Amino acid sequence: MESFVVLLPLFGAMLAMPVGRAIGPRAAELLTTGLLLIAAVIAWFLLFDVTSLMGDDGGGVRTIELFTWISSGGFKAVWAVRLDALSAVMLVVVNSVSFLVHWYSMGYMKEYGEQSRFFAYLSLFTFAMLTLVTADNFLQLFFGWEGVGLASYLLIGFWFKKKSANDAAIKAFIVNRVGDFGFALGIVAVFYVFGSVEFDTVFNAVAANAEITPFGQTAGAPIQELSINFLGHNWHALTVIGVLLFIGAMGKSAQFFLHTWLPDAMEGPTPVSALIHAATMVTAGVYLVSRCSVIYEYAPNAAAMVTLVGAVTAFFAATVALLQDDIKKIIAYSTCSQLGYMFFAAGVGAYDAAMFHLFTHAFFKALLFLGSGAVIIAMHHEQDIKKMGGVRIALPFTHILMVIGTIAITGVGIPGVFLFGAPFGAAGFVSKDMIIEGAFAAGEVGRAFGYFAFVLGLLAAVMTAFYSWRLIFLTFWGPSRAPEEVRKHPHAVPDAMMAPLIPLAIGALVVGMAFYGQFVGNNKQAFWGDALYFKTAEHVEGAASVDHAGADETTHDAPVEASAHGEDAGAEGEGGGHHVPGWVLWAPFLAMLSGALIAANHYLRGDPLRPGLLREGGMIYGFLKNKWYFDEIYDFLLVKPAFRIGRLFWLEGDGKTIDAVGPDGIAAAVAAGARRIVKLQSGYLYHYAFAMLIGIAVFITFVLIRAGGGQ
Repeated sequence: MESFVVLLPLFGAMLAMPVGRAIGPRAAELLTTGLLLIAAVIAWFLLFDVTSLMGDDGGGVRTIELFTWISSGGFKAVWAVRLDALSAVMLVVVNSVSFLVHWYSMGYMKEYGEQSRFFAYLSLFTFAMLTLVTADNFLQLFFGWEGVGLASYLLIGFWFKKKSANDAAIKAFIVNRVGDFGFALGIVAVFYVFGSVEFDTVFNAVAANAEITPFGQTAGAPIQELSINFLGHNWHALTVIGVLLFIGAMGKSAQFFLHTWLPDAMEGPTPVSALIHAATMVTAGVYLVSRCSVIYEYAPNAAAMVTLVGAVTAFFAATVALLQDDIKKIIAYSTCSQLGYMFFAAGVGAYDAAMFHLFTHAFFKALLFLGSGAVIIAMHHEQDIKKMGGVRIALPFTHILMVIGTIAITGVGIPGVFLFGAPFGAAGFVSKDMIIEGAFAAGEVGRAFGYFAFVLGLLAAVMTAFYSWRLIFLTFWGPSRAPEEVRKHPHAVPDAMMAPLIPLAIGALVVGMAFYGQFVGNNKQAFWGDALYFKTAEHVEGAASVDHAGADETTHDAPVEASAHGEDAGAEGEGGGHHVPGWVLWAPFLAMLSGALIAANHYLRGDPLRPGLLREGGMIYGFLKNKWYFDEIYDFLLVKPAFRIGRLFWLEGDGKTIDAVGPDGIAAAVAAGARRIVKLQSGYLYHYAFAMLIGIAVFITFVLIRAGGGQ
């Protein structure tokens, strides 16, 4: 059964196109969607089986070896399915969202055609991500890592006759290769240091501070103090490994500097956007850092880099989303910002909070993307929210679902109120607030960039509320700004597109409260088991071990990991823990409220398109509207020089040198010689007779000379 949860999507990918050709596209849709449904059911069963959700301590780590993949000398890599709490959570996220996306696509792709190819790509994407999250070693993980890169290329460029789609697919592929190069070097560094790429071998050695002798070296040292020579300098080995692995995560999860591919990925069909942003590709980086938690706990500089990049990404992407008008790109930059939250949570040691937010984010982000797809269909493929307005009249149910998604992502809840032992609020309120509070608490104990992440997280929360409600107000509320034809004849949205949104909406409201105790609350130790690593006992009860009952300050254990966050947090921290001011508990809520009120004040009063605080033509407006000019800077520094160099090598090197001297030159010489020789063929008989006489004369002369020389 454990193997089938991974292999069923592969079977769907392999069979979709043959079945589609033999029976029809509907059969391919039903086949792939049915297999994903079975995989999703198995995934939920495995989550209960390997964690404490069944009321015990779970099944721990379970590894099913399928076959030996590579065996060369002392190097061996097996292909296995690794099941623990971390992989079980990812199996649920990937299979559940992918099933709903498949279901949704049955309605969405009806008028586009090529369903068999599309569903084959979707299932291949799902299989690659499942391979990644169930890997038992870095090499198998890298296979899945590259697999999702390939599948994303195919899906982003699905409409390959459209130039912008091809450009976006190439951009995503190339930018990810930059990060993947760092990831590949990280895997090489792991093997160089540990002599193995197996997770258990590497992680156990780091946790036990084992004596390690790198490959080819004669002397070693305890791994936590080990240095390696790189580029003529000695570097802390775990820091080098942690930084290189994180560079891979930056590319795959679209973090600052390597984020430029993500908004362009909206060129693919909307279900692709939902799958990429909610469950597969972009979550791979967060999973990688969490899986390698033991490495980052003993590589504080690498962890500091994760925190810094994550915090800056959360802030940067939120600023860009403020002025975007494309409904899908607003949500895309929202994903980029939310991933920043997850990364800086992991950077301050709150790996469980990072995974908790990844889990809740999957529900409300898929809801928002698929809901926006319904809006786009109804508006005859219009994506500019400034050309919408009043859509709630045509799509009242979609409006309600999108509002639910907005409530979840902005973090609507009531601080200090608990329901069944969990903070009362939507999914984002429970998980995102844990991260923000965890960052503050991490700063309390001197964790690098903890306060910095806390401040940028709050600012991003204000902007998240603003741009999220801006999308709702401009799209669904106010007078319609759509063309008359669109207003009178909105496109019908198939029921197959609307039905999958219901479970996502329910999840966006309740999964935070439902899974709070297991992911980050009092039961987290039994839930996560050995899947996540916390360095010492003082780091076990984490950063946001706070009392939401309203006390002015709350005692909790070392504020590194957002975990306790519960009613009894004060009791847990009686052993001389740290104190979190009461205002920290309310800060995320107030940030959310202020952003929502600012949006309502501007877009619900008067002309919603009137100039705001940032007016067109201003420097700040241009800076944000042009996405901090990253595309322009990269185009100037990288793309155009690369084209110039390529053109130089093509025209001067390949054309005028290699081809001119080589094949073209030889061919030209032969042709020129042939043209000269052919002139001897005049066609006149007396020319040929004269040539024969000269030939005979030359021959006789040669014979006479040879005969005379012999005497």
